[in-house]
Formats: sequence, structure tokens, C-alpha cells
Amino acid sequence: MNDDAGRSVGSAPERPRGASAGGELDRKIIERADLVLHDGAVYTVDAARRWAESVAVRDGKIVAVGTDAEVREQVDGATDEIDLRGRMLLPGFQDSHIHAPSAGLDRLRVDLSEAHGLDEYRGLIRGYADSHPDSEWILGGGWAMDVFPGGTPTKEILDELVPDRPVFINNRDNHAAWVSSRALELAGVEAGTPDPPDGRVERDASGAPAGTLHEGAMNLVRAFVPAASDDEQLRGLLLAQEYLHSLGITAWQDAIVGTYSTMQDNYDTYVGAAERGDLTARVVGSLWWERAKGLEQLGFISDRRERAREGRFRATTVKIMADGVCENFTAALLDPYLGADGEQTDHNGIAFFEPDELREAVIALDREGFQVHIHVIGDRACRNALDAIEAARAANGWNDNRHHLAHVQLIHPDDVGRFRALGVTANAQPLWAALDPQMTELTIPFIGDERATWQYPFASLIATGANMAIGSDWPVSSPNPLWEIHVAVNRVSPPDYPYGTPGDAFLPDERITLPQAIAAFTMGSAYVNHLDDVTGSIEVGKDADLVVLDRDLFEHRAAEISAAEVELTLVGGEPVFDALR
Repeated sequence: MNDDAGRSVGSAPERPRGASAGGELDRKIIERADLVLHDGAVYTVDAARRWAESVAVRDGKIVAVGTDAEVREQVDGATDEIDLRGRMLLPGFQDSHIHAPSAGLDRLRVDLSEAHGLDEYRGLIRGYADSHPDSEWILGGGWAMDVFPGGTPTKEILDELVPDRPVFINNRDNHAAWVSSRALELAGVEAGTPDPPDGRVERDASGAPAGTLHEGAMNLVRAFVPAASDDEQLRGLLLAQEYLHSLGITAWQDAIVGTYSTMQDNYDTYVGAAERGDLTARVVGSLWWERAKGLEQLGFISDRRERAREGRFRATTVKIMADGVCENFTAALLDPYLGADGEQTDHNGIAFFEPDELREAVIALDREGFQVHIHVIGDRACRNALDAIEAARAANGWNDNRHHLAHVQLIHPDDVGRFRALGVTANAQPLWAALDPQMTELTIPFIGDERATWQYPFASLIATGANMAIGSDWPVSSPNPLWEIHVAVNRVSPPDYPYGTPGDAFLPDERITLPQAIAAFTMGSAYVNHLDDVTGSIEVGKDADLVVLDRDLFEHRAAEISAAEVELTLVGGEPVFDALR
């Protein structure tokens, strides 16, 4: 299928009509199916990328995949039948990097994530404060840096809106917080307060805190913010789960399970929800690696892994934050940032771990059988992380831990091929790979034209044979998989995305095909989650984690991908979202 410009979106293998997906029926011999979905465009995402028309499910497992006529043999009067009427059936989407409970909490508080302008922010903050007069603090998240000059909001705005209470609102990437004067006073943060090693206090001309706290500086105030109750934590998780299921997401990897700046420890929330059966999604938790504790935390991390054995939650991964973000100059670069005048500065960001320290941590975690999930934005952070994994390979030998680097924004060309060579998955967040204001105003001018072309090299990574997984980093950006796939294929923001700007494609040579994007959001993420043996594709014997779209994506232009909608989501054959019937 071609878009308006004649560009191929990457056609899948020719579909069988009147024949089964593989030439003969793929099925397990059974008496009958509990559920059959028929007359659909079934894209299996198996190794051969086969197509089918019908899928049969029994006891939560896929028991037949083939043509309508073939699968009809599994139907009797007790079988639940869903006529797809040509709709698309895919494996359930899996988000490989997300913060679901904190995103859910934001939705219960001041939620700025779907707004994009100061007037909208003012209305939402004032409205929440007025409707919650008993709240000791006004908390929330989701503001965008490009709304404010230099990406840094000031305390005076919050002081005007909420003069009587402290306010703490993290931005949508959780790398900065917007705070009021009252919050700074309670925390004792003033002109003489030094910046912490891993962060920065934004200051006005007099040296006083201006109202934005970057990275580790958020903790100066965060320590005084009241913790969410157990009930709030659970409500946030379940609200997030309900929303994610409505988007076709059946599994995810929570990128921080532990206490991190604006995020409260959600480990017990996950464990409790899984034990009670409230967790209908399959979730892998990335246990937070605290910078100051070093190898002494290995015992604590290992104990948490052992406790997470019930239901659909496993804590088999450890998250390491190697650097910050480009927009506030905390991403670690090999060469310095440029200044507003376009000249090179003497600042090349913050590496949160020294290279030797990072290698030591990764070697130890790899030896203990943990998957390592490393946040890398800058090219120096990416190289340090690859060096650490290379050191682990040398020290411990090869294994199946399936380490992955998240965000992969800026990769030096010399390092692109190392992902495949080291067996490292590129964990991509495609919504960021577009010419939105955050890119054009807060990133490209400060990294320069050459490095700008190294950003989000999805096609280059896949061309080397690297595995790619896709995640959203919600609440940083929308968790809508169809929006993510839209940008991966087009390198242009979806028309309805509040932070996007219609226009030219960003680095169009790094566009990937529709089959590649679907695979990354299904089998690619299932591989990272160690779930590829039970989910990620539509094959006999796998769990029936499935999603129905309102259209066949391959029958529409690439520019229309984001317009598709989810109509049914199944986990283990059970509906967790149903707008179809």
C-alpha cells in the first residue's frame, strides 16, 4: 500500500484467501472452541508473517489459526463467535517502557498531559485546587517544556493560582518539577542551597530558586511531599490498566518500580494487585537501582524478585538511569552542547554514573540473572551503557538476560552496529521522533545540525539486525500504540497528538515499515519481557492475548494509521476492553 507520495509502507506477505495461513490448518485437535473470531484480516506476526482469516480459542489458549472454513470445524452451539467483518486482528500490544501507576495517579490529580498551553494549565490547576480545598499539597504532572521560555516555568504563576498551599507538578518526562514558593519554603530551598551532583535548581537573576527543579534537585522538595495512600496507589494502577487495555495493550514493562524523584514506590501495589487477581495485564517490573547505594542493594533487589511470584507480575529487571534529557542539558554528550549563539559551550551534560561504576553494576546484575534496562538519551550515555554490557559479556559470558537500552535518542554512528553485536535491544519511543516544538526549539539548536541527524535511528538499527521494542514512556507521552506506530512509519506527529506539529518528516530515511513497527510493538516487546514463548504472535499454543482494530492497517495510507481505533482487547481469551459488542 502507498501513501499520497507513493511511498510504500511495507506490505506484509500476500494473504491467503481460501487457504490457511501456512498452507494447512494450524490447530490443536480439540472437541470445540470456547471462542472463534472469524472473517477477519488476521496478521499473525509469526516468524513467516503469515495471514489468516479465523482464530479459535479454548481455555485461554489459541487452538486453531486458519481460514474461516477450516476453523469452522472447531465450532458448535456453545462456541462464542465474533464476526470481525474484515477488521484486523493482531497480537496484543506490549509497551516495553511505561510508568503506569504514576500515570494513573496523575489522572487522579492535576493532569496536564492532554493540554498544551499556559492558559489551559492555569485553568486545570486552579480548578483542581478549588475543588480539593482539603488537599494539603496540590500535586500532579504532565506539563510540556516548550510551553515556557527556555523550558522552565516560574513559581510566580503557581503562587498566583494557589497562594495558600504548596504545589509540586512534575513535567511530562519526569525530569523536572514545577514548584511554588510555598513548596520551596517548606523544603528550605533558597539562594544559598547548592545544586545536588545529579541535578540543578533553576535560578533567577538574583540566584534565588526560580520555580523549576531539574533531575536530582527535585528530591530537595519531593522529600516533603505527602506519600500517596495505598488506596490511591491501587486506584491509580487500576485506572491506568483500564485505559491501557482500551488501547489494545495486554502487557507492559514498568520502567521504574521503586522510589524515584516524583515517583512513589509501587512494588507492593503491583504485588498485591497480582495476588488478588486485579492485575489483568502481564507486567514486568524494572526494579529501581539507586545511584548512592551501589552493590549493597543487590540483596534487596534479589529479595524483591523472589517475592514477585504470584499472578501476572514479575520483577526480573533492574532499571538504571544513565543520564537525563537534552532539553535541560542533562543528557550526557560526547561533545559539549551549543549555546544560544550556536557556539560550543564547556558543558556536555551529566552522566549519572561514572563508566567504571556503571560497568560494575551491570556486570553484577548480569551475573545474578537480571535483565538490565538502561535509560540513555545522549550519545555518551549510550556508549557508556554499551561498554558496560560488553564488559558483562566478557566477564560472565553470553546469556538470555535480554538487556535493553531505552529511548536511544542520540546514538553516535560508530555505536549503531553494537546493538546487534552485543545482543542489546533498542527500546524506542517513536512519538518523540518528529519535528515537534520540543525537538525544534529545545533540542536541535543546542546539539547542532550534525548530531541532529543521529537521533532515533530506527531504520539503521533494524538494518544491522538489532531487535527493536516499542514503548511509550507514558505519562511522558501518549501510550496509544497506533500513534506510536504512526510516527515510526511516517516520522510525522499524528494529527490529533497535542504536542505534535504537522509538517515535514523528521529524518525520513529512518522511517521503518508497517510490518517492522507492528512486530516491534508485539514480538519485539514480548522478547524483552521474556513473554515471547506465550504471547506476541498469533500461534497455536500461545495465550490468546489479542486486539481487534476497526480497520486493516495495510489497506489504508500510512498517513491514516493513527486514525485506527481499538474495538476489542483480550487477555488469555477474556475481554478486558470491549467496544465491539
